[in-house]
Order: sequence, then C-alpha cells, then structure tokens
Amino acid sequence: MSMAVVGMIAGMALGFAGYFGGFGAFLLVAALGAVGFVTGRLLEGDMDLGDFFRSRDDRRR
Repeated sequence: MSMAVVGMIAGMALGFAGYFGGFGAFLLVAALGAVGFVTGRLLEGDMDLGDFFRSRDDRRR
C-alpha cells in the first residue's frame, strides 16, 4: 500500500472523528495514530528506540 493511500485513510479517519466526535475525538485519534505509527516503525526496524533518548551531541558524531 502506498504512502498516499495510507495518508488518505488517516485523513479520512481524522475527518470522521472530528465530524462525529468533536475536537476531543479528533485529538484522541491523532494521538493514537502517532503511537501506532511509531510502534510500526519500531517493529519494522526502521527506527531505533534509542533515537528518542539520545542527546543531540551523540547524533552529530
């Protein structure tokens, strides 16, 4: 599945949540989507958990 289709599905889900559930539901769906995205990237091996906890000086070296 292409990233454009994934983005479209995510946008539609946020749109439905915002329309039917209000702003609180919109924020909840957006936050859970971000958590799911990061979890998926970690499981695929594209991202390392240390990327979130490393200091900026360690990234430049």
